[in-house]
Amino acid sequence: MPADSALHERLQTGDFLDCYSVASDMSPRQAAEIITRFPRWAQLLVRLRGLLTAPFGLDNTGPDVANKIGLFPVESETGTEIIAGFNDKHLNFRVSVISKYGRIHLATWVHPHNIGGRLYLAAILPFHIVIARDAVARVGRHRPQTFNQQPQP
Repeated sequence: MPADSALHERLQTGDFLDCYSVASDMSPRQAAEIITRFPRWAQLLVRLRGLLTAPFGLDNTGPDVANKIGLFPVESETGTEIIAGFNDKHLNFRVSVISKYGRIHLATWVHPHNIGGRLYLAAILPFHIVIARDAVARVGRHRPQTFNQQPQP
């Protein structure tokens, strides 16, 4: 993760932080839109997560705000980084999408509040890794749409 990411300011002992990157010149917002357009298999995992965590009172939709990327409220946005996520009773989490030097970086920061947050993180971590790697790969495969400049008959 680039050293100037705002996520570095949050990092404390016991937190989780990972980062994946791919070559791409797109903006952080464009990449984040692709990243949060989960494929069907990931959507099913998110729904399953919702069913399994509902009895524990965990938030499955995030705060109701106007500026969201996927399910995640946007916390901050600059020309090179967008940070989204929210605080829940068991943990705080943020995702960062950074566009720098021809690369897109997807970082996830999680700060567990209690044993429930640590157990939840341990349970979802294998799925998080697969989803995050897939998201970055989808950004790498994305090609900007080109439009035919010639008038159509």
